[in-house]
Amino acid sequence: MPLTKLIILDRDGVVNYDSDQFIKSPDEWKPIPGSLEAIARLNQAGFRVVLATNQSGVGRGLFDMAMLNTIHDKMHKALAQAGARIDALFFCPHAADSDCGCRKPKPGMFQEIGVRFNMSLAGVPCIGDSLRDLQAAAAAGGQPILVLSGKGRATLEKGGLPEGTLIFDDLGDAVRHVIQKTA
Repeated sequence: MPLTKLIILDRDGVVNYDSDQFIKSPDEWKPIPGSLEAIARLNQAGFRVVLATNQSGVGRGLFDMAMLNTIHDKMHKALAQAGARIDALFFCPHAADSDCGCRKPKPGMFQEIGVRFNMSLAGVPCIGDSLRDLQAAAAAGGQPILVLSGKGRATLEKGGLPEGTLIFDDLGDAVRHVIQKTA
């Protein structure tokens, strides 16, 4: 493990319930039971918690940056009520057909996190519920971890996971493993 304990989480399907119609307003952002408390445990164990999330709804015109900020404000307030915090939030606002380097499965967002925190992502736990989350993590040298919440079960059934991917029921189970492994 690196000297600075860092963990990278996807948002939709990991921290909060996902929707095929996108999370377009604060009312639609609902935490998965236990996820906020899991993030609080990471904070207490000395981890810097970073979110890396594709938000193509911005690029598709389904919601604007002001609405995305309002959604994230609700998330930050809910985290604070659980005694938790996110240290940094990275997102790709581009539509799926954009030729950007930051949209997962490309590793650009993860590489930017490494630059921001001035560290290699080798072995850094990266938790997601979709194949593209895991592919971006692996491409950046992180430890891909699949949670079966959100789209996780469908991702597992489709297969093709990066080599060495760890699998847990939800964020709480994954966090227990990560903390135990670094204790």
